[in-house]
Amino acid sequence: MAETIFRGLFDTETAHVISVADFMYCIASALVIGWIIAIFYMYKNAYSRNFIVTIATIPAIVCVVIMMVNGKVGAGVAVAGAFSLVRFRSVPGTAKEIGVLFMAMAVGIMTGMGYLAYAFLFVVILGLVDVFYAQIEFGMRKRAVLERTLHITMPEDLDYVEVFDDLFARYTEKYSLVSVKTTNMGSLFKLTYQITFREAKAEKAFIDEIRCRNGNLEVALSYQESGALEMM
Repeated sequence: MAETIFRGLFDTETAHVISVADFMYCIASALVIGWIIAIFYMYKNAYSRNFIVTIATIPAIVCVVIMMVNGKVGAGVAVAGAFSLVRFRSVPGTAKEIGVLFMAMAVGIMTGMGYLAYAFLFVVILGLVDVFYAQIEFGMRKRAVLERTLHITMPEDLDYVEVFDDLFARYTEKYSLVSVKTTNMGSLFKLTYQITFREAKAEKAFIDEIRCRNGNLEVALSYQESGALEMM
């Protein structure tokens, strides 16, 4: 009875039919592996709940797609075309997020093809490598703690080209003006700099001196975003 219910309308006697037990076994394995990927990713990484849930369920989704294609060339081409139309309506992800998404999709393909042991082995190896790299801070720049993004608001009648150069020379190792825009009906300028401090304790004195020159308007100092650094 169960085989009749779950049999495709267009299945033939020569076509390979996936049993309900095999289907559930593959889906359960994909969900467990997705959960393992999510656990590994949460180690020393910033994340949102929605992203973690997505990572945990993607292997099962891809697994179902691969099982339904099941060697059918026409269906495979249609699936590839459908995936090519997908657009993520969100902010661009970091390189790490894109990598873990590809990892989850690869695991889904492996489980959908029935290579469950290889999928588990692949996830464990990649997860342990990721934990090892995080533990030794592989790729971490030692000077990253001194790098900041500086936003300065200043009146339009003040020439911003060289007004802060002596302060930058005194407090920073390097700096660059990355954007200039007007605000408040053109009466104010908003400048954005990428800077690297000489000393971590120099922040307050640096901001105080900038306020003396920009008319005590808004000054914002923040850590440089990893996504922005990856695109530079």
